Amino acid sequence: MTQQPHIVIVGAGFGGLWAARALAKAPVRVTLYDRNNFHTFLPLLYQVAAAELEAEQIAYPVRAILRELRNVEFVMADVTAIDPARQVITVSGREVAYDYLILAMGSTNHFFNVAGAAAYAFPLKSMSEALNLRQQLLACFEAATQETDPARRRELLTFVVVGGGPTGVEYVGALAALVYGPFARDYPGLNPEDVQVVLVEAAGRLLGGLPEKLGDYARERLQGQRVSVQTETVVSRVTPAGVQFSDGRYVPTRTVIWTAGVQGERLAGWDSLVLRGPGRVVVQPTLQAQNHSNIYVVGDLAALEQEGTMLPMLAPVATQQGRQAAQNILNQINGQPLLPFRYKDRGSMATIGRNAGVASIAGRAITGYLAWIIWLAVHLYNLIGFRNRLVVLINWAWSYLFFDRVVRLIMPAPRARTLGQLADAAPMPFPAGAGGAANTQLPSPQILPSGSE
Repeated sequence: MTQQPHIVIVGAGFGGLWAARALAKAPVRVTLYDRNNFHTFLPLLYQVAAAELEAEQIAYPVRAILRELRNVEFVMADVTAIDPARQVITVSGREVAYDYLILAMGSTNHFFNVAGAAAYAFPLKSMSEALNLRQQLLACFEAATQETDPARRRELLTFVVVGGGPTGVEYVGALAALVYGPFARDYPGLNPEDVQVVLVEAAGRLLGGLPEKLGDYARERLQGQRVSVQTETVVSRVTPAGVQFSDGRYVPTRTVIWTAGVQGERLAGWDSLVLRGPGRVVVQPTLQAQNHSNIYVVGDLAALEQEGTMLPMLAPVATQQGRQAAQNILNQINGQPLLPFRYKDRGSMATIGRNAGVASIAGRAITGYLAWIIWLAVHLYNLIGFRNRLVVLINWAWSYLFFDRVVRLIMPAPRARTLGQLADAAPMPFPAGAGGAANTQLPSPQILPSGSE
């Protein structure tokens, strides 16, 4: 009996999961690896950081998603290296052979070599980073109630968001609604004039990937929400007590939120692949890596141009590429022609606080309440799990009707146990991620120390 081809998928994000689903009924053996046992709905991650949603409301167990896929096995492990010549990957110190490989690890933070950014800024790319950021916001307000020095109090209550793309715009809008809404009622002893929310963008306008009309609308709406929008402003340095701009200005703050850029995840042995830009793998139109016909790359990792423009790092791109990569592998196994990938752009959108959004659909620019409703409907529909959809809808309705946020808790750091250990583990912070350990552990209201780097 001929052994079934072994297809390994690295990453349980949009690309990896949709590839696994597409392979579900094929005569192949599929192994899906991810360091987490849950899938994160990244488009709503910023709402976890803004105390609008709980983490579990935008996450779903990978095993529950794959439960009915009999030929798909999930392994919670960290893939650390790739050896295309030997057709093996390294998983938690052991080698695993593959016949076909789909790389779908997604992306991580890109700090553009800005001094201090990796150590002191709060990124927003993973669940742990969103939770860390939420803890920091709450801890800053708690500490401000006890601070007697006016300058230090303003420093605690100043929040700088770096990056005017969709994530930065959506988060700063949610942040402004939080600090000028529920927090204003929760902390009546604080002067609202001491609170400052700043959005910094290096380019000349916001939402550079969308029509200029939408970027202008976003800026106007955010300024109406008391956000200081500063375009053509480049960050040159981040310290524990502030952020320095290239024009010499310095803003004292304990909280710099980094949404300015991402880059592809990297593995040992990555140099055997052809790379382009910030860690993206150059792929053929069939999504195969250059010089490696049995390695497919999808989602944020894939560097592929369409009509002269690099495809964006978006969830719809990843899901469509995941399905296409799976189909091409099956075609390759069966000796059939491989199909070139063609992205079907159904539009881009972003929300800007309450009752306001922007959307670019079929070449039409939509702003205001209609764009906001479309955004809500699309994201609710695409969220995995009926319970998650229901709970998110209830939370959104509560926030909308009562101008309140339900998740304003500073939680103790969780205890962690490594696989195979039964003894109690020492208290652990949330995984540090790219932000470093200096800003991750907040079991009680504690703020990054002031001072120089």
